[in-house]
Amino acid sequence: MLDRLNHAMEHIERHLDQSIDGAGLARIAATSEYHLRRMFSALAGMPLSEYIRRRRLTVAGAEVLAGDVSLLEIAVRYGYGSGEAFARAFRAMHGVGPGEARRSGAALVSQPRLTFRLTIEGSSSMRYRVVDRPAFSVVGLKARVPLVHVGPNQAIIDFIRGIEPGTLERLEKLSDLEPQGIVAVCDDLDPSRAEGTELDYYHGVITSAAPPEGAAVLPVPAGSWAVFTTSGPMPEAIQYLWRDVFTEWFPSNPYRSRPGPEILRTRLSPDKTEADAELWLPVEREQERS
Repeated sequence: MLDRLNHAMEHIERHLDQSIDGAGLARIAATSEYHLRRMFSALAGMPLSEYIRRRRLTVAGAEVLAGDVSLLEIAVRYGYGSGEAFARAFRAMHGVGPGEARRSGAALVSQPRLTFRLTIEGSSSMRYRVVDRPAFSVVGLKARVPLVHVGPNQAIIDFIRGIEPGTLERLEKLSDLEPQGIVAVCDDLDPSRAEGTELDYYHGVITSAAPPEGAAVLPVPAGSWAVFTTSGPMPEAIQYLWRDVFTEWFPSNPYRSRPGPEILRTRLSPDKTEADAELWLPVEREQERS
């Protein structure tokens, strides 16, 4: 997978002054556009679209300083419809406008070209299983919250604190499918996976039972799921698990992510500092390359 991803990175470099679309990059990487964007975001720490934008502005910055062509020509070459739009994007990245940068020879920000490599530590193994599941429903309470990659998500904490204990007890009685008990479910995430983008968060159960009146319901179609387990300090163990799945497991296994909710079952220690967790991710087998 990483070799194919690097082929896509090479394509980006050769076409910075042309249109670059995610579907075309996915074909080069021999995977789905959805999985490509997920993999890139996890490995690079930024959305694919942001990387392309920053690479274009890095190369454009060198041309601005060289002074060989007009600023408008540079703007058009790198996909900006006007000099004003180019100037805004240029200033947002470099902290100075293109005209001022050309006059003063200012130091500019550079986005390095990315190359991906897999480092095999060999010090630990990842516990996982792949299961096929019929359609089911997530039933519970729902909130729209921001995505937080590292550290506590205060919006989720506040939402859960506002739920009456009796409500959770009644919901838990409906749990009749794996993963059992109260689960956290994330759905409708922004494709970029950028920090601060919003998602639907459900706090509820996986069930085949009829939902109670007023409950939020998320129907989930049949499909395959990769199930990962971990234990460790909260919340780092869970956040590191998410990271390791995309930086270690997917590049080493014949599966790719597919659209669908991400389900987390967590059991906390009495002092809430440690957790046993089970992460369910929707997957499908990678298609063999011809």
